[in-house]
Amino acid sequence: MESTPESINRLIEEFSRFPGIGRKTAQRMTFHLLNAQSNQALQLAEAVMNMKTKVQLCSECSGITEKDPCWICANPKRDHTSICIVENAADIYSIEKTNAFHGVYHVLGGVLSPLDGIGPDDLNIKPLVERAKQGYEVIIATNPSIEGEATSLYIAKLFDEKDITVTRLARGLPVGGDLEYIDDATLLKAMEGRTSL
Repeated sequence: MESTPESINRLIEEFSRFPGIGRKTAQRMTFHLLNAQSNQALQLAEAVMNMKTKVQLCSECSGITEKDPCWICANPKRDHTSICIVENAADIYSIEKTNAFHGVYHVLGGVLSPLDGIGPDDLNIKPLVERAKQGYEVIIATNPSIEGEATSLYIAKLFDEKDITVTRLARGLPVGGDLEYIDDATLLKAMEGRTSL
């Protein structure tokens, strides 16, 4: 956009780098800030800078926190013998919203992806092996993608010889889903993972 000032174009470009934000949405966000009171733009800038300076990785689980260790790892009421492995720190909050898991987490920082040059040494796997002890349960909660499946198989093999229970999140039909609209792979996993009533 040649007719738009450079500062506005730059902000549109920066907003459009966000996942799920296209150019049109980035443009709406930019013009919203332009038309807002100055203190709103300053509060946004301050919140971003505050997050970047205060948030760090937890030394135990590699989740995000302002205080090390994070509130989950520091909580003695959590089951520290049950470790849920997730790809990214954001996945912790998705699981926490269910209020169904009361153990601790371990963030891998991604998944195995040989095509992208990501191998086991590029992930946070070594601390996981050191963390999991005899009698522990390791719950693999990677995404059901090809890379997520490969990562879960790799991790399961690491604990093959040890007295550690390795489980995987169940996969299948979403609640309220209609069989007519379910893809073949999801339906197959639902059939394979069926349980008795």
